[in-house]
Amino acid sequence: MDKLQQTINRIRTPDPAAATRAQARLDSLTKPPGSLGRLEEIARRLVMITNAERPSVARKVVIVMAGDHGVAEEGVSAYPQEVTTQMVLNFMRGGAAINVLARHAGARLVVVDIGVKGELPSMAPPPSMSFPSPSFSSFSPAGSADTEFLSRRIASGTRNCAREAAMTREQSLRAIQTGIEIVEQEIASGAELVGTGDMGIANTTPSSAIVAAMTGRPVEEITGRGTGLDGAGLARKVAVIQRALQLHGLTPDASRSTPDALEVLSKVGGFEIGGLAGVILGAAAARRPVVLDGFISGAAALIATGLAPQAAAYCFAAHRSVERGHGAALEKLGLEPVLDLDLRLGEGTGAALAMHVIEAAAKVYHEMATFGEAGVSEKR
Repeated sequence: MDKLQQTINRIRTPDPAAATRAQARLDSLTKPPGSLGRLEEIARRLVMITNAERPSVARKVVIVMAGDHGVAEEGVSAYPQEVTTQMVLNFMRGGAAINVLARHAGARLVVVDIGVKGELPSMAPPPSMSFPSPSFSSFSPAGSADTEFLSRRIASGTRNCAREAAMTREQSLRAIQTGIEIVEQEIASGAELVGTGDMGIANTTPSSAIVAAMTGRPVEEITGRGTGLDGAGLARKVAVIQRALQLHGLTPDASRSTPDALEVLSKVGGFEIGGLAGVILGAAAARRPVVLDGFISGAAALIATGLAPQAAAYCFAAHRSVERGHGAALEKLGLEPVLDLDLRLGEGTGAALAMHVIEAAAKVYHEMATFGEAGVSEKR
């Protein structure tokens, strides 16, 4: 049995009895029932996901998958493709938004070259880079952060999905399995809360194609401006996605059943999207909560839940992206965003921010006194 199927077989629907136990504790804390709103919902879900009486999310990791896309040659991005490589180097130097926000969250940052087109250094960063680089198996204490770079390149970018399949089926499987293996290593090292992030110029194009194929929504309805396309650029992007879906027999149709997720990934997806789908599946199999970043992570979650529908129960939507298709992805996944801050950067920035709220919910659940412990009279 292959790695993917083994992982899917380990994903279980959370026990509703755990939610009942969690609700009983929440109702016994020194506050009117339900007065902490969604913090209580998050705490209840953490208990269900982990099946632990007092779940901990202190040890956090954000896994950023980076890959390039052949469809970039169709002019669907406002930025040149070499920016992917340049931004990965920026991650490694600690200078990107995700570095700042991961440090602020006390989260470990793992940056993975799963399909970047340009040349990148090997595992060890140059001495000039200032971030800490401990061994892969170590975790920083809460309140600090470290960055790790992993080279897991499957190919130097995908092929142009508007003209041929983006990947072979074997490459798609390898991308997913890579994500599973990386998150399993992080969990074995102590990760309790997993965030997803991405880097890849033009990757809103395959993400829009995936969301259209998996939800049946019209392409023009779920395609946004990405890195800042003008009106003509957006029209070109929509036409490219429609052409790709038609070429591969994936034209959106809300009346038909959801297509095979692995086929969708292979035909119009990306290596980093497959890698993130694997991260989601691997975390769910290990009963770890996953904080999905924005649009690209949402597309990855549609692939993951297409393979294992019960994996959605282990996901938190960090935020609602400005990208138009993200709302459709969240609706399909049945998730409500923790934050709504008009973010559209990617990189895992929304996931890092939402980790603060999720950890706050866990601390409320752990640390608040009950009415009996505090000697406070309960509601009559």
